[in-house]
Amino acid sequence: MQRGPIHLRHFLLWLLFAQANAELPMCKESDYHFEYTECDVLGSRWRVAVPNKADTCTGLPDPVKGTQCTFSCSEGEFLNMQSQQCQKCAVGTYSLGTGEAFDEWDSLPSGFVTHGLPTNGWDDHTDCSNSTWTPKGDYIASNTDECTATLSYAVSLKKPGTVAFEYFYPDNSIYFEFYVQNDQCQSTDTESRWMKISESNFSKYRAELNSGNNVLYWRTTAYTLQGSAVKPVLLRNIAISGVAYTSECFHCKPGTYSAKAGSAHCTPCPAETYSNKGATVCHQCEQDKYSVAGSGSCKPRPACTNSDYFYTHTPCDSEGKTQLMYKWIEPKICSDTVEGAVKLPASGEKQTCPPCNPGFFVTNSSTCEPCDDGFYSNGTACTKCPSGTEPVMGLEYKWWNTMPSNMKSSIFRREFSESEHSTAWEVAGEYVYTTPGDQDTDYLMLMLNVPGYRLPQSMAKDSERSELSRITFVFETTCTADCKFYFLAGYNQWNNNVVEQWKGSNRKQSYSYLIQSNSTTSFTWTFQRTEELNMERKYSADAAKIFSIHITNVIGGVASQCRRCALSYAKAGSACVPCPPGHYMVNETGVCKSCPPNTFIRADQPVGEAACVQCGPNTQRNKAHTACLSDCALDVQTKGGALLHYDFSPLSNVTGFHSSPRFTSKGLRYFNHFNLGVCGKEGRVPAACVDNVTESRREVKGYICQSTVVPSDIRSQSMVATQPFIIGDSLIGVTTDTTLDSISSPKWLFPSASGLPDVIFYYKSSETTQACKQGRSATVRLRCNPTVTAEDHITLPSNCSEGTCDGCTFHFLWQSQHACPLCTKNHYREIVSACIQGIQRTTYVWQLPLQCYGGESLPAQKVSACVTLDFWLKFGVSTGTIAAVLLISISCYFWKKTRKLQYKYTKLMMSSEGRECELPTADSCAIMEGEDAEDDLMDLTKKSFFTKIKSFSRERTSDGFDSVPLKSSSRRQREEDSDDA
Repeated sequence: MQRGPIHLRHFLLWLLFAQANAELPMCKESDYHFEYTECDVLGSRWRVAVPNKADTCTGLPDPVKGTQCTFSCSEGEFLNMQSQQCQKCAVGTYSLGTGEAFDEWDSLPSGFVTHGLPTNGWDDHTDCSNSTWTPKGDYIASNTDECTATLSYAVSLKKPGTVAFEYFYPDNSIYFEFYVQNDQCQSTDTESRWMKISESNFSKYRAELNSGNNVLYWRTTAYTLQGSAVKPVLLRNIAISGVAYTSECFHCKPGTYSAKAGSAHCTPCPAETYSNKGATVCHQCEQDKYSVAGSGSCKPRPACTNSDYFYTHTPCDSEGKTQLMYKWIEPKICSDTVEGAVKLPASGEKQTCPPCNPGFFVTNSSTCEPCDDGFYSNGTACTKCPSGTEPVMGLEYKWWNTMPSNMKSSIFRREFSESEHSTAWEVAGEYVYTTPGDQDTDYLMLMLNVPGYRLPQSMAKDSERSELSRITFVFETTCTADCKFYFLAGYNQWNNNVVEQWKGSNRKQSYSYLIQSNSTTSFTWTFQRTEELNMERKYSADAAKIFSIHITNVIGGVASQCRRCALSYAKAGSACVPCPPGHYMVNETGVCKSCPPNTFIRADQPVGEAACVQCGPNTQRNKAHTACLSDCALDVQTKGGALLHYDFSPLSNVTGFHSSPRFTSKGLRYFNHFNLGVCGKEGRVPAACVDNVTESRREVKGYICQSTVVPSDIRSQSMVATQPFIIGDSLIGVTTDTTLDSISSPKWLFPSASGLPDVIFYYKSSETTQACKQGRSATVRLRCNPTVTAEDHITLPSNCSEGTCDGCTFHFLWQSQHACPLCTKNHYREIVSACIQGIQRTTYVWQLPLQCYGGESLPAQKVSACVTLDFWLKFGVSTGTIAAVLLISISCYFWKKTRKLQYKYTKLMMSSEGRECELPTADSCAIMEGEDAEDDLMDLTKKSFFTKIKSFSRERTSDGFDSVPLKSSSRRQREEDSDDA
């Protein structure tokens, strides 16, 4: 019932609409454009025709199915909506393909929004409505007041893309940040949103964008100080990629061109050329005109004046000469050929170069190089600071042949220009001065950067009353207008405050500024000729000069002099020149004396002979006289007088071990890990413990160190170590005594049943804690145990499971066969076997219990020939028998001889002619050998045995005859004659 009236109503409305459309003309292609509908859930969309103006024509094309939502064109192409195909851009145009570009800023482009707000915490009634970003043609500039100005642009990306832009950010008085918010209002990381200061020209920035909705924000906040001018942030050439498509190409802006179809960007015209919008080529300027790079027109070339050139001193040549030289300001825009133009003055004569700045020396090539550490210079040659002094570190510039490497000059103008003129300050031998600029309103800046400051070691103890650093400079200004000269100091990378300013002409004077913070590392001198806006250069002769700059206590600086310091030895980071190795200073006089033998110099000892510390027992000082070492060899005299020789070289390598497991209150299992390196010569590898939990990976090194180790099941790392600290970093001594230098190692910590004494290594650490005010110490007992073959059998005291009972002194027991004394002949004995079948064996065995290792080895078994007891018995009997027979034979032989002699004697007596008691005359009564007896009959039975034996004792003559004393014939004859008479 109700449907009839409804259909009738619809029919009447259709008739009225058809009648109205019948009166409109048919639509032409210029009357409408195509757009895509929103994408559906399947990623599809429709192309529909949208009239440019409503109710102007009829007969629009029917909707057709469009491209997929992910469809896009490449760079240099656009999407032809009529054919829904990508086409290349024509010459003189460009396209980003899937992006948008904004390089013309005559007005704020569509989609950009800018507004100003009071800074957080400020008065809400402050009017900041005019504190916005302002288009300036080629760029857009930020505000320069105390408000916060924000520039934003919203874009929807169909796929991940990028945003790129160029910015000029010269002033630390403005906070400049860029960040992106996605559709969840999540912003860019705080650390990456702050822009870096521009050096002297536009900087480039690029950021990744996620697909979906993205809102881009550029925000500036200025902090204006009284009397200072804030330089705005400039922004240009914003390009965004990742949009669905672009349906048209953009014309190249004036000053750029595109020479071929399908260009992704336009190329700037070079200097001395220009182009119009949509240009395909650049046109050359006329001869009497000029242009800078990227210009859309040419300007008349003015006549050169004295303001178009400047003077400077050339760097020293190989002969050590320099000369005054005049140069045109680049780029040269004036003409020196037109009527009334000035010519460039001729260069001056060559002169001898001035000396280098203090702390530098002249090289063979006439360049200036800084002196090495510990040396000072007045600008000619470097001289080593004497003992007991330290170099006064700093930076001092008073000769200006070249611009120092840590100084730069630049030009800033409030209304940014494409001028390439960048020479703001130029060196002139005795000073550095401001050159003529393009405009009198330019800010001519000279910037000096230093790495930081550090007090000398001799002043560090009184740092509260000592000034950190001071900068002093001598300057002069000559002005005919309202010029201003600023001195600024930067406290951090975002702030650069005006410290002092001077107006008008100022005579040559000195200014000093006390630096109280180590973050004040940037200094700027800025000169502005006038604030009066005038395109003509009326005050180019106005200039500022800086004659010298001096900064004290600069890290990495140079020295122009040395001062006396009262240190016994150079500590870490100290510049105080120590005495030579093995010498000490006598009462701060700078006189060095040699220390006694086998002593080292310890930094914490006072000046004087007390600085020489005697090395402990069985240690030797190193070559640098800074510590005592053990070469792992040791000789020990026992109570019994025996000398034991030790060689611990096999134990010298760094050895690590764990304590027994421990648990936290939450049940977390952990270990105490120790690394030991007991001894070694110079160049040994020290024991090291590291913290591998944090990125810093803090590492400590010494003889003994400890760290807390968590098993690998806690984290993905194989082992997590933390809290490393040094237990011993210096060797005190090596001995068998249980106490050395107030460090005790009681025997009850490690009971021993062996009579061989333990060798104890004593160590100390210079690292003090609140619990261990004297530092930590450690003892390592090396105990001989030939049965232990492992080299890392190290144990802790049973009643101090963590290795220490008081938290400061640690004790370790290292049992090893390498801890035994070297074996000698006294450690073995020989066993000689019985003589068996003419063979006797000698065997060597160790004395038990064995208490040595290495050294001499056991000699091999010896085998020797021998004889038995029966042989000697037989030999003795035979020899006795032979001797008895021989004795009997000799007795018989002499007995027979005696009988023959008696016989001869008797015969002589019987033939003496009857005279009594007279014998016949004969020369001899000897019996020749072999003479036969004429008569063997002789009665000798009346003679006794002793008489016979006595006859054997008569002497024999030398000719072998037995002689008896007889009267001679001559004597007997004389007797006869006397009787006859």
